[in-house]
Amino acid sequence: MELNKVTPRIFVAATRQDDGKTTCCLGLYAALSAKFKNIGYTKPVGQRFVEVAGKKVDEDSVLLSNTYGVKLPIEAMSPIAVDRMFTRDYLEKGDLPGMKETIVTAFNRVAWEHDFVLIEGTGHAGVGSVIDLSNAQVAKLLESQVILVTTGGVGRPVDEVSLNLALFEKHGVKVVGVVLNKVLPAKMEALRPWAEKAFGRMGLPILGMLPYQGELRRPTLGQVCLELGGEFLSGESFKRRKVRSVAVGAMTAARLHDQLNPGALLITPGDREDLLLAALEFQGKGNHEAKPAGIILTDGLRPQAGLIKMLHDRGLPTVAAGGDSYTVAAKIERMTVKTAPGDKEKIKMIQEVVAKHIDLAAVVRGSLPVSPVKPSIQAVAEDS
Repeated sequence: MELNKVTPRIFVAATRQDDGKTTCCLGLYAALSAKFKNIGYTKPVGQRFVEVAGKKVDEDSVLLSNTYGVKLPIEAMSPIAVDRMFTRDYLEKGDLPGMKETIVTAFNRVAWEHDFVLIEGTGHAGVGSVIDLSNAQVAKLLESQVILVTTGGVGRPVDEVSLNLALFEKHGVKVVGVVLNKVLPAKMEALRPWAEKAFGRMGLPILGMLPYQGELRRPTLGQVCLELGGEFLSGESFKRRKVRSVAVGAMTAARLHDQLNPGALLITPGDREDLLLAALEFQGKGNHEAKPAGIILTDGLRPQAGLIKMLHDRGLPTVAAGGDSYTVAAKIERMTVKTAPGDKEKIKMIQEVVAKHIDLAAVVRGSLPVSPVKPSIQAVAEDS
């Protein structure tokens, strides 16, 4: 199938996983909607997926679709989802022409009757190389120019952008600029001139600097439960409560209130009924958000049914999880917090930050057709 070469498009990639690519896309979609009547979105290759109507669909495509009510078939927004066995199957009997056809067909469907297409990549430039569909190769296939999202700073971001830039240039793909994400607000003003000078030497303008937002790193109770493979014993209706701090129940009940701050998550073995009763006293009888976020019961232990009922009646969410308290606390500390459908406060914050700090006019200019970078001889041979 012949590729649509008319509709403006931009490919958003990152220098590493979890640098803020999806955050950038969420905000850009809203910002672009103020300029273009109909915006299309696709994530050609996805690695983290959910099941929708029996189909594996990238979770970021579901997020965009649910957030903005994108009127497109979900399979066009997420044509290829790489599951656990995908790589082995491809190396054994892969059909690269067929996969390329799938991606082009999906893109054409997304571009049809739309004024602009936002393409989201998967991690850094080289992700997907093992199936011959790296971000650089997919951007070339869709004849799109690229925005690179990286973290705040100068030294490491420049090093990482340089590595990514080399692969995009190898495949004849133009990177039109960079977005620095998670920049400490107090350092933004001092950082900008040095970052502009450093990236300017690479021929890359800075399209935006997004300040670090600690609120985006706060997981909900539901996300914590999913990460731990836990089970709600009470208060599942409060699963969207944000976890603002963690308190490991290694103290006496008398000292608990010193650590159980508003939004705190108490982690304690299920047989520490003294701590559970103290938490109930702290919770009070209301369901105000300033109360503790909830409780994680560890070690596979559960309190008696009467106490669980009290937790339920007081609106104190409780999750049972395996492992000891310190293992559970470490898992929560390490977890990657993704924005989920329905996270209205986070999504609104992302929209406001991107609208304020990204040069939308420069993004739009980067989406217009220009002469591509001349690919290296090696890349021509690989793609032929």
